[in-house]
Formats: sequence, structure tokens, C-alpha cells
Amino acid sequence: MSRIKFALAATAAAAATLATTGAHAQASNVTLYGLIDTTISTVNNTNAAGARTTGFQVPWFSGSRWGLTGKEDLGGGTSAIFRLESEFETPTGNMDTPGVLFNRDAWVGLSSEALGKLTFGRQNAIARDISAIYGDPYTSDKVGLDEGGYTNVNNFKQLIFYAGSATGTRLNNGVVWKKMWDGRFLTALGYQFGEVPGQFSQGSTESLALGYNGDSFHVAGFAQQAKVNGFTDRSYSVGGNVILGIFRINAGYFHYTGEQPAAIGNRSDNAYTVSLKVAPQGAFDYEIGYQIMKANNAAFDANGNTLNAYASVLGATASGSGRKSTLYGSVFYHVSKRTEFYVAADYMKLKDQYIVGSTNGHNSQTEFGIGMRTRF
Repeated sequence: MSRIKFALAATAAAAATLATTGAHAQASNVTLYGLIDTTISTVNNTNAAGARTTGFQVPWFSGSRWGLTGKEDLGGGTSAIFRLESEFETPTGNMDTPGVLFNRDAWVGLSSEALGKLTFGRQNAIARDISAIYGDPYTSDKVGLDEGGYTNVNNFKQLIFYAGSATGTRLNNGVVWKKMWDGRFLTALGYQFGEVPGQFSQGSTESLALGYNGDSFHVAGFAQQAKVNGFTDRSYSVGGNVILGIFRINAGYFHYTGEQPAAIGNRSDNAYTVSLKVAPQGAFDYEIGYQIMKANNAAFDANGNTLNAYASVLGATASGSGRKSTLYGSVFYHVSKRTEFYVAADYMKLKDQYIVGSTNGHNSQTEFGIGMRTRF
């Protein structure tokens, strides 16, 4: 990602002051960066009559965002680091989360080769980071210390909720430690403080993740649990990808269990994903994928829709079992390293009592979109 870098240098007077106190100025920098993604789509079954809606939607692949990241050399191989990141909506210019400026990231921490990366504040759930290498074909193929994620908002994104937390797919009040060993192995631990008076575990999330980067393959997995309004949710996942020339093949499995009110009993889900990216020499690449989410006794929300994993089930009185399967594909045309155009489509099919509100009572939905994405 091309970024505008602002070098922060001490003035001569400040340097003189540091010298007289025996302190030493250290190298530091702050980077302003951003990404803008805009999608125009057409979607069927957007009302009870099955009508189609065409126009701008929340970007298909990446939430539009801007941010600041910084690093200061503290000496001895240790650096202070931070990130502030805000998401906005390109059709309107509105904040993605009204009234919350840095809704994506707001954390500070330390990093070194010996320590790894230790961060404090709002940040990605580590299950989301680690499973991205097989969750869909649009992410990095390797595990690492940087935050990751899935594609943005469409019918095949929903696996991300199995990699969530007590506060969605990001941790509020989070502490995360990640370390690479010999450039191959990744270990990661995460904890989210619930900050509920007198109930230390409520609202908390505990996570463990492992990963390995081979020469032409990458594997990863996670296990975690969260306490959401008095109920315990747990999930684990394993998957990876293989690189064969111009082909990247991804596959993964997710298992989720959630406590629910005694009147409806507990929930158990299994989900599977497989996808392929083809990236020949030249400006084009191609992606196709398929996923199945099987929900067993999943609670419904107040509108009768199947709740996502790790959502609050407080007050739920009904549940159902069913399956959601989605086939998707895309073509990208890369104009430069920073800018690209794309066409994408997906087809979602619902079976039995898996209910999604956006289909308005229909058991399927088709989306088709064209878009442009650029970075700075």
C-alpha cells in the first residue's frame, strides 16, 4: 500500500535539551494511509414481492477507511507502535459507525523481534486475523503480525462471525500478543476485558491461535470462548491454503457452540469453505468459492431471523435448524499497484429454518456488482 509518510524530527532546540539531559532522540514516523472502495450492485428479493434493487451499496470487498499508524524506536530493538483507523461510507460520506470516529482500530503497543507484538485497545479479534488466510481468496496467503480480515459486506462474508468476539469481529478493551518464530511459526493470544462490575468474565473473550508458513502452503487455526450476556459461546477452526504456480487453493472448517435460554436449548454449528484464486501474469486475476453454514437449533432475533454466532441471545424464545450455502466469484483488473476495477457476483441459497432478513422471506438471493478500489 502506497502511503504518505511524515517524518517527525526533533528541532535543534529540542535536540539540545535532550543532549543536556543525557537523553537520546530516537527515530520515529507517522504514516497517513487510506483505502477507498465503491460498488454499484443489483440485488434481487429485496422486498416481499421479490423486487430488485440497483445502486450503491456498502463496498463489496473493503470498507473504505483512512488511518494513522506510527512507530518510534525506543532502543534495544524495541519500538512503540500505534494505529488509529476510521471507516466511512463512500455513497454518503457518513461514518460507518455513527458517532464513533476510530471504529476499526484504536490501539497502542510495543514490538520487537524478541517480544513479538503486544497491543492494547480496540483491534481485530485474533480468530479473524488467523482464519483470513483460508476464509476467502482475497486476503494474504501467509499468517503474520499484521491485522487481517475477510471481504467486506456480501452474502459470502458471514463466516467471519464464527471468528468473532463478545463485541463482534473486533475486540473492545482488548490485549493481543503475537509472535513469529523463525519466520515460520505464529503464536497469538488475545483477551478482552468485559468490564462488568462484579462479574470479571462477563463480556470477555479468550483466544488462542497458531499458524505456520511453509514454502508453498500455509496452515492456521484458533480456539476461543466468549461470555455474552450470561451465556458462553465457543468456536474453533482449522484451515489453510496451497500455492501451485498461478493457483491458490483455500479450504477451512469452523465449529461453533452457543449457550441459549433453557427454553430453546443450546446451539451447534458446522461450516465449511473452499475457494480458488487464479493469478496469471498480467493485469487480471480470478476468484471462485463455495461455503456452507449449517446451524443446529440457532436462536432467532426479534424479527425471526437466524442470529449470527456470538450475538446476544438474551430474551430469545424461538430457534430453528437449517443451512445457508453461497457460491461466489469475481474478476479483478489491476490498473496499477494501487488501483483496480472488479466485477463480482454471488448466489445464496437458504434451506429449512435458516432465515436471513435481507431475503425478505425468500429462500435465495443473487447479487451482482461492479466496483473500483484505490489506496493511498
